[in-house]
Amino acid sequence: MIRLAGKKDIDQLIKMRWDFTMEDYPSAALDSEYKAFEKECRAFLEKAIDGGDWFIWVAEEEGRVLSHIYIDLIQKVPRPGRVTRPFAYMTNVFTVPGYRGKGIGGKLITAINEWAKENQYEFIIVWPSEEGIPFYERNGYSHCKEPMEYFPS
Repeated sequence: MIRLAGKKDIDQLIKMRWDFTMEDYPSAALDSEYKAFEKECRAFLEKAIDGGDWFIWVAEEEGRVLSHIYIDLIQKVPRPGRVTRPFAYMTNVFTVPGYRGKGIGGKLITAINEWAKENQYEFIIVWPSEEGIPFYERNGYSHCKEPMEYFPS
């Protein structure tokens, strides 16, 4: 089942975020304590689920969240001569390891792509890992020029 996350999913989403980070950055465990992370992540998720800018999409089976994709809507400054619509920033794309390669992520991203089209969002942007590029390409995404960054110190 593909749906938007609710507060009942928060505990699973926190654990999945932890697992996702530990999978990609195992050294992060040395610098992190689960309880502190859990508190910070819970506050974020409660606000995100109650707010109107974050949409956390999940694929679940029998109450277990197997995959998720987070979407943050970015409002644009209006421009004369055209209707201004927000764009979507996609992040935290994760499928539980035992369920990868079974089409769950593809179904989830297809639902999000349809949702974005129905709501007339201008575009969806994502910064994938090298390993993730084929997944996004299979689902209609294409490369764009790299953005510029500034890191205040």
